[in-house]
Amino acid sequence: MKHITFKCIFLFTILCCCYCKPLQAQDTAKWSLQQCLDYAARNNITINTLRLQQRSGEQDVLLAKAAKLPNLTGSGTQNLQHGKVFSVDGSAESQWTLSGSYGLSSGITIFNGQYLNNDIRQKQLLLQQAAYNIEQGMNDITMNITTAYLNILLAKETILYQQDLLNTAVAQVKQSQDRYNVGSIALRDLAELQAQQANDRYQLVNALNQHRQYLLNLKQLLQLPYDSTFDIVSPDTLMANALPTPLRQAQETALAQRPEVKSSELNVQAAQLDLAKARSGYLPTLTAGANVATSYARDPDYTYLKQLDNNFYQQIGLTLSVPIFTRRVVKTNVEKSKIEIAQAQLDLQNTRTTLAQNVEQAYINVQGAQSQYDAAVEQLRYSQESYRIATAALQVGQYNTVDYLLQKNLYVQALQNYIQAKYNAALSIRIYDFYRGIPIKL
Repeated sequence: MKHITFKCIFLFTILCCCYCKPLQAQDTAKWSLQQCLDYAARNNITINTLRLQQRSGEQDVLLAKAAKLPNLTGSGTQNLQHGKVFSVDGSAESQWTLSGSYGLSSGITIFNGQYLNNDIRQKQLLLQQAAYNIEQGMNDITMNITTAYLNILLAKETILYQQDLLNTAVAQVKQSQDRYNVGSIALRDLAELQAQQANDRYQLVNALNQHRQYLLNLKQLLQLPYDSTFDIVSPDTLMANALPTPLRQAQETALAQRPEVKSSELNVQAAQLDLAKARSGYLPTLTAGANVATSYARDPDYTYLKQLDNNFYQQIGLTLSVPIFTRRVVKTNVEKSKIEIAQAQLDLQNTRTTLAQNVEQAYINVQGAQSQYDAAVEQLRYSQESYRIATAALQVGQYNTVDYLLQKNLYVQALQNYIQAKYNAALSIRIYDFYRGIPIKL
């Protein structure tokens, strides 16, 4: 019996050791905003796709540079032929004939109207543009993640005050129930407080659902696996008041630094090089070439090596190709390149205009959010004091239920406005500074 008991205890200990670590691994990890941004920078599919495009651009640059080098091509042909061979006396004999030829050829472009040089510069510009596209994509993801992160913080704080309101409502209903049992208040007053308690519970459920939805949104932005669970870290403080940089200065900084503007500028330069490449079609092309080759055929008078030596020849030369009539191919390419330049310039103008408007809108948002925050702070101060007085008076039976619920609703509305204004102000100033190249931090 003791032996069986010891075995049971031993097996139970092993099972506990096996299952403790998996249970700990399932604990929800808490991420800071910087951890979210770092994870997105490493794992976001869009960003990694842009990185692959950049790597492809690197290969294009290497290929364009290699086009200025000479090439080398080897060739070899081996034939086996069957036919009749006629002798001097006119008789025919069926015979197999073995023959072959071998050679090496090389060529290099000496002049082609600067096409190769312009192609190299164009590919280098496109490679730089790919780097700016990655930076721009990361900027967009940073703003989206920051917005989602602050929405979660907003939902968390909403849950806290909704829970506090519900706890207060529960205590008031309990107190009113006791007073109703002894006949101190009417049933109508108790019913109104019970209805308010139910409404507070409903609002708490909505806040919890909203929090889960915001967490899901952030999870989708981070492109986390479907079975992962995580939460975010709440900062100790969230500064809302800040003095924004003057609008004109912020716009000039954004236009000089933002990657979307630099990418559009490079696009104009690349289009101009495309025009230069098209115009090179009007100019002659000079190439140099060299060939060495040899061959042999079955011959009883000469050995295989002797034939290769006798048939070995070398050739070197220059080729000048002058376009005379190209059936409008070159002219069409030139005209299309001019159209591409005009379109690239329009895109650059639109990018600058859109960026300047976005910065101005961010500046307006900062001013509006700061004003709303200041007004919300004052509104909350007075509403909170009125609600405190009404709650104290209700507890001693010196305040009717209708007036109390009115004060409570005013307080709840003021509290909601305050929390919303605080996070709007925090988000707006960070977005405005982000346009000026300042990293987002909480």
